[in-house]
Amino acid sequence: MTTPDHQSPVPDASRPESKDRVYRSPAGIAGGVLLLALAGWLGIDAVISGHGRTPWVALAALLLLVPLVGAFTLRPAVYANEDRLRIRNPFRVIVLPWSTVATLRSSYSNEVVDTSGTKYQLWAIPVSLRARKRAAGRQARGVTAKSGGRTPPATAEPSRAQSDQIMEDLRQLAEARGAAEGAQGEVSVRWAYEVMGAAVAGAVLLAVLLAMG
Repeated sequence: MTTPDHQSPVPDASRPESKDRVYRSPAGIAGGVLLLALAGWLGIDAVISGHGRTPWVALAALLLLVPLVGAFTLRPAVYANEDRLRIRNPFRVIVLPWSTVATLRSSYSNEVVDTSGTKYQLWAIPVSLRARKRAAGRQARGVTAKSGGRTPPATAEPSRAQSDQIMEDLRQLAEARGAAEGAQGEVSVRWAYEVMGAAVAGAVLLAVLLAMG
């Protein structure tokens, strides 16, 4: 999906900016750290111990893999405050003032739809079908206990999956702030050329080295 870039409205300097709520995926971050550590270990070993073109191939592979792994695991984040929703995905940063948010919806992925109908996926808030199933089971047990005249057992576990709760919080914020003066403006999309450029350079260098035999 290609979306044209728009200029963001200039914020009112006389009005203090509200603090962001930040949402990230702990599992994604942990997986990214492990993958980067593994790639670094193997790559550095190849650079030090390799012969011929092997060190150069290892460096090219690292130049390709490190930006991509970081982009899909460490980079994604969602920032929300009283004025706008900012989505940092692997290759784009999308800023949506609340007035431009039509809906936030969850299915097999979480996404926001703007008033023009354009969809943006929230990479930092992945859907866990397993967590959703556990939450549904807890709700069903609670309903069964109430219908039988019993008090549902107290539990510290949430009644819904964490990602679903986050999406509900964002929906409420969008509904509450959509008409606010500070939440007006246009959607802004910026491509992460620094990530894509490094990965493309690594891919080209790796292709050249492999073609040389």
